[in-house]
Amino acid sequence: MTQLGSRSRSSLFAAIAFSFFASVLHPLLAHADVKLPGFFTDHMVLQQEKPIRVWGWAEPSENIEVSIEDDRATAIADDQGHWMVELPARPASADPVAIKVKGKNEVQLTDILVGEVWLCSGQSNMEWRVQSSVNAAEEIASANFPQIRHMKVPRVPSPVAMDDAPAPWQVCSPETVGQFTAAGYFMARRLHQELNVPIGLVNSSWGGTRIEPWTPPVGFEGVEELKDISESVTQRTPGSEPFESALRGHLQSTKAWVAKAEAALAKNTFIEPAPAYPSSLTPFTSHGQPTTLYNGMIHPLIHMPIRGAIWYQGEANHREGMLYTAKMRALIEGWRAKWNQGPFPFYFVQIAPYHYGDESGSVLAKFWEAQTAALAIPNTGMVVTNDIATVNDIHPPNKQDVGKRLADLALHHDYGKTDLIAHSPVLDSMQTEDGQLRLRFKHTGGNLKTSDGESPDWFEIIGPDSGGFQTANAKIEGNEIVLSSPKVQQPTAMRFGWDKLAEPNLRGATGLPLSTFRAGEVPEFAQTVPDAAEYELVYELDLSKLGSEIQYDVDRHEAISDFDRVAYLVSLEDASGNVKSVFVSMNAFTDDIAKIGIPTVDANAKFQQSVESMNVYASDNSVSSGNEIKNGRIEFWPNNYSPNNAAKVPGASGTAFDFGDDPGMPVDGYGCMQVHNVDARQTVFAINHWKQGPGADLGIGNHSGEHKDWTFTSNAAQYASKKLQVLVRPVK
Repeated sequence: MTQLGSRSRSSLFAAIAFSFFASVLHPLLAHADVKLPGFFTDHMVLQQEKPIRVWGWAEPSENIEVSIEDDRATAIADDQGHWMVELPARPASADPVAIKVKGKNEVQLTDILVGEVWLCSGQSNMEWRVQSSVNAAEEIASANFPQIRHMKVPRVPSPVAMDDAPAPWQVCSPETVGQFTAAGYFMARRLHQELNVPIGLVNSSWGGTRIEPWTPPVGFEGVEELKDISESVTQRTPGSEPFESALRGHLQSTKAWVAKAEAALAKNTFIEPAPAYPSSLTPFTSHGQPTTLYNGMIHPLIHMPIRGAIWYQGEANHREGMLYTAKMRALIEGWRAKWNQGPFPFYFVQIAPYHYGDESGSVLAKFWEAQTAALAIPNTGMVVTNDIATVNDIHPPNKQDVGKRLADLALHHDYGKTDLIAHSPVLDSMQTEDGQLRLRFKHTGGNLKTSDGESPDWFEIIGPDSGGFQTANAKIEGNEIVLSSPKVQQPTAMRFGWDKLAEPNLRGATGLPLSTFRAGEVPEFAQTVPDAAEYELVYELDLSKLGSEIQYDVDRHEAISDFDRVAYLVSLEDASGNVKSVFVSMNAFTDDIAKIGIPTVDANAKFQQSVESMNVYASDNSVSSGNEIKNGRIEFWPNNYSPNNAAKVPGASGTAFDFGDDPGMPVDGYGCMQVHNVDARQTVFAINHWKQGPGADLGIGNHSGEHKDWTFTSNAAQYASKKLQVLVRPVK
């Protein structure tokens, strides 16, 4: 047997290693065959009236020829094996053609159509399949539309931009359509029937995902509100200055540690652990992190000409309020920048009403408002779905209407059918007249109407001394609505559908529903309380200053002597900017003004008793408002307490903390300041465990857990701002 010299063995090892790594990192280098992206397959649909791009990989410097019938183009693969050609644009055609690619080998794709191509993306409501939609059996049986084609991009998050995605095209038939995106299919079906051209659906969606993973880095870079995300992405990008700077710093500290380690080894001494790799350099890899789904599921497609995109997403971001508008701008403008074909149409679906547990109804309302605000981005349109919701199912199965409305937006804006009413009615103007609000709408298609023939519902109005928003009487007058309420003498603002469960009955002439909206100037909450002007401030406290010592920001207790009623105004704002406020007043339960504030040990306050003539005004309907409430109750003490209902309060629990708790030892204990509406089985507000500062318990309305009075929630730090005012009505 011939022996190889060391140089020969090294060369052989290098050749084997190169072959192995080449096959792992880039199969094309190993095989050198001409290869196309995994979504260039038989049955593909090409976008009409745009130059046709074909690209792929081959051996470096290999000559490539691509042809479609008589159209031909050539290219030479670069030193990385990449190549791309452009063929002339073609009109829509249902006559199939072939794409032929020749290099050292030949690839041929057959049954290729030319028509309209739409990208379909988002989370589960876009991924939702035809087989799970309303009337699925009938829809599937009738799906004989061979000119509609669909491909599904695999779920692949990636820390780097990928060039390929295996996604074969399928021809629409009863055998295949069940797996298609339902919203996309029903849009495609209407477009095909109206335009009589082939339709291609590029389905790149993933249930449960947020918007940030779908957004390219360039999208974040262009939006000031998302600067922190942009910097975080850049920090993790090899080749960027922040990445290189941080890596150099880590390398220097690691080298210094190695020197110390070698010295410690020589001296047999201890040494501290090596410097940890900076977490800021760890790449984003999961499907919940920024840019990963763009990298793995969108970037491979950006050379493919499309007509536009449809987007159905938001449930995973619904707590963000107006910040979502900024994220939509980043997504849309980022995609448009990467496709480099101008401001292509982008149509999106407003998420439907859904209960979202015990979450405040205004959270979803503000998100709907943010989605509507995204219409300010050029060449966008929105489908409203509050008429086809299933409030106990986050996936409304009626995707037929969703698809039809998306198609109508495209038909109106992109295919010349400008007489088609495609947009839901929106507010055009609001005027105040004679104690009423008159709203005028556009995009109505004629006179407004209701789905049930009744008066329009879900309208509320507010004004000074109105006691918060009040249900409005709404009357249709053509394309106008007139709002009034006997409880609001001078309305200054209104809102419509302002609740997560709102399914309003108002429609445009063609049946399209209206989205949630609001208009006007809302008075400060205290100004809406009818008798608030009768009260004077005694104490005011920023509740972020809670602690073992209570130092009020305002303390006027020495300036007021006689009073006959006590009131509390509590306002809590969460991290998303949602503010909940409550004003509760009652007959004075003590004549000692020092005992009506936070019931500390020094205040010597201890009350577990009923209160008379309690009035409650709340900023939202999670708290029951009312006057002259008979069964009001307070629990004020600095003590520890138990839930055993020693006072035998009717309706109170003996095992869960609520309005029947029992103070115990030590006196300087957990602490409790609670007001309850016993008839409604409701906590009006609670401030507990104040000595813990950011670990205190704060809440308005009932807590969603076992203990309705917020005991043990330790949630104070979750609020962006929090304030307590204690007031009295002086005796004149």
